[in-house]
Amino acid sequence: MDERSIAAYDYELPAALIAQSPARRRDGARLMIVRDEAFADRTFAELAEILRPGDLLVLNETRVIRARLGARRESGGRVEVLLLHPQGGGYDPHASAWRALVRPAKRVREGDRLSLYARDGEALGSATITRTLAGGLRELHLELALAFEPFLERAGRLPLPPYIHNESEDAQERYQTVFARMPGSVAAPTAALHFTRELLERLESRGIEIAKLSLDVGLGTFAPMRGARIDEHEMHAERYAIPSDTAGRIARARAEGRRIVAAGTTVVRALEDAALAGSRSKTALFIAPGFRFRVVDAMITNFHLPRSTLLVLVSAFAGRDLVLRAYRAAIDRGYRFFSFGDAMLLQRRERRDSEA
Repeated sequence: MDERSIAAYDYELPAALIAQSPARRRDGARLMIVRDEAFADRTFAELAEILRPGDLLVLNETRVIRARLGARRESGGRVEVLLLHPQGGGYDPHASAWRALVRPAKRVREGDRLSLYARDGEALGSATITRTLAGGLRELHLELALAFEPFLERAGRLPLPPYIHNESEDAQERYQTVFARMPGSVAAPTAALHFTRELLERLESRGIEIAKLSLDVGLGTFAPMRGARIDEHEMHAERYAIPSDTAGRIARARAEGRRIVAAGTTVVRALEDAALAGSRSKTALFIAPGFRFRVVDAMITNFHLPRSTLLVLVSAFAGRDLVLRAYRAAIDRGYRFFSFGDAMLLQRRERRDSEA
């Protein structure tokens, strides 16, 4: 099938395999090791024994904000507001002008004033729609009765994906990595949800180097593709930052021929964009078949939705046919899919071939 067709990234998934809750232990998730035709079944807790001493593991330390808000129109109708980012770009707790998704979008028009409430029902301010955009997007102006971050703590929820029907506090806690530090994301870097502090310590004790960056996960990661061809899809930009220490570690690892292992697609996008463009603060890079990877040698990633840009990225990295065979094997073996599901470890196609 044509790799530029969106239909080439479709597959059938039994609904029972969409994980509604995480594994009991973060590192108790299953981990499929993908190499050619061999798909080995391991657990994430074994990662320290699977990676090689000298590998450089790069993590995304972004923090998911409590961006999902309940609101009411002046008529009394309920709506949901998902704050995406300040209109100026990067996360800023002092910003009053934000871009957001509003549902149901058709009921909210320019000039409408939405009342915002704490989870216990106390009124905490308002949001006025200042501009209507396509796809349910709105620009809005916040007027809050308290500072933004305390407001989010009282009014907001972590925005779990719509295919997860789990409103428990455990699900809220587990939709955040143990090393989350830099606020700004509205979706988690899900491959990193499996790490525990103990596993990170064990990785370092076995000679695996760890570095961190941040990329604010937003619409660029989870917006669905439209149309018939992947070339028709336009990525939304996402902000990222690679500290100088991390950049130095990457340069040394590359010079010494050591593997760079990305924990998740967000890390891949940040590293590969920086290699392409040098120093900049945001990326709209759409990685698709034909892309030449310059930095990442191996990737840890969860299983992604059909027809998604993430599945396209993973296919560009390891080869579409191999990835889809691995997905079929995962389905046959009962792996759990998507954000709270299991993970896989892939090598870049060119590196895999050179080591065969």
